[in-house]
Amino acid sequence: MSSLAPIYQSIEILSKEKGIDPRIILEAVKDAMLVAARKHFHTDEVLAADLDEATGQIQIYGVKTIVETVEDPKTQISLEEARRYSPTAEVGSEVRFPKPTDVLGRISAQTAKQVILQKVREAERENVFSEFSNRVGEMVTCVIKRIEGPDLVVDLGKTEARIPRKEQSKLESFSIGDRVRCVIKAVEKTGKNAGVILSRAAPELVMRLFEQEVPEIYDSTVVIKGCAREAGERTKIAVSSRDRDVDSVGACVGMKGMRVQSIIRELRGEKIDIIEFSDDPVIFATHALSPAKISRVTVLDAMGHHMEVIVDDSQLSLAIGKKGQNVRLAAKLLGWRVDIKSEEEKRQEVESQMSALVVPGAPVSVLTENGMPEAAIDALVNAGITTVEHLGGMTPEQLQEVPGIEPEMVETIQAAVVSYYGQFETQQDDSQAAEGGEAQAEQSVTIETQDSSSSADVGVAEKGE
Repeated sequence: MSSLAPIYQSIEILSKEKGIDPRIILEAVKDAMLVAARKHFHTDEVLAADLDEATGQIQIYGVKTIVETVEDPKTQISLEEARRYSPTAEVGSEVRFPKPTDVLGRISAQTAKQVILQKVREAERENVFSEFSNRVGEMVTCVIKRIEGPDLVVDLGKTEARIPRKEQSKLESFSIGDRVRCVIKAVEKTGKNAGVILSRAAPELVMRLFEQEVPEIYDSTVVIKGCAREAGERTKIAVSSRDRDVDSVGACVGMKGMRVQSIIRELRGEKIDIIEFSDDPVIFATHALSPAKISRVTVLDAMGHHMEVIVDDSQLSLAIGKKGQNVRLAAKLLGWRVDIKSEEEKRQEVESQMSALVVPGAPVSVLTENGMPEAAIDALVNAGITTVEHLGGMTPEQLQEVPGIEPEMVETIQAAVVSYYGQFETQQDDSQAAEGGEAQAEQSVTIETQDSSSSADVGVAEKGE
């Protein structure tokens, strides 16, 4: 440890191997010698270390400050005593006293080694963080170096990186030596897993693969607007074209599906839905829920991003998808809360709302306001028909059998009942219209089913189980 050549050679080799500035390693060596010296001499005095470039020796010094009156002999020295060592000494300057380094034993050398390794690791982490922290989301190619439990450790060239289990696709398994493409998920500076974290499950990987595979995305003619993914199962990616003559979905699919099939192979068979983006959330929702055909979409709360989607009874399972996957991915892609209902469910819901609006047990006397003659009301009450609900459930034949009800009165009675129930439907419509006038969030928007050519579903559509 005392000759010049071995020290500088070791520092140079270590700096090149780890990609660290040699001066950082040199400072680490000095710090290590100071730690070893303090441990050996059991002293609290101030120590300093210097590398003598002429001899290659690392020299340890005790340092004391020159003062007029000494209060702490460990750190201070009088001017008179200091001038014995240095005739030019002045108050306020420092005097150094050489310490013997040849007495430092094996334990001190081991301590120095540990300090050097720790300093080198810290410098290495700092280098890794500064290099990769600005590259989060970037795709890199790496080689599987070893497998540590559920995690994969890969070689990135200058450093190692880790692919945790949660960042791996369910469809994939790798062996040592395999080359894989990943995206940089995060860079941790401290902690147990400090270093670069890679991912094969992030949506960014699909986006980077499309950028690499589709020239129109690379030159920004086609733009990726969003991506929702459940790794190993299905991905939905929304794209939009800046050129009217370029079909965004067709560009991503490629001739005979070659472009998207290349990405599917890279993802080991994961299904990919390519969706045409729209600024209108209603139209975008019909595309995002493909391959299901949507009957209509109602925006319930635009500010709160809440919509209701109605589908045919036969399309409900397809719209929801296996274990709710299709609607879950669509909602993630839209950024909206999506409620899916079948036509039958919606009909039952409307019926229950209508029945709730009608006052239960309303007397037949209220029908005078709807054109019911007093004589007819008296006849109905005398026959035990006292409520509008009871009257509304009677057929014309049954009404004619009621004493006092002439055949010509039957039509008038039915018209009065229809008019009575019609006013509640009008109130409901007026209420919805008023809410829509206050905020666009409450406006109901209904559209016809979009043509299936507006989106591409690559892979086999799965019906809900």
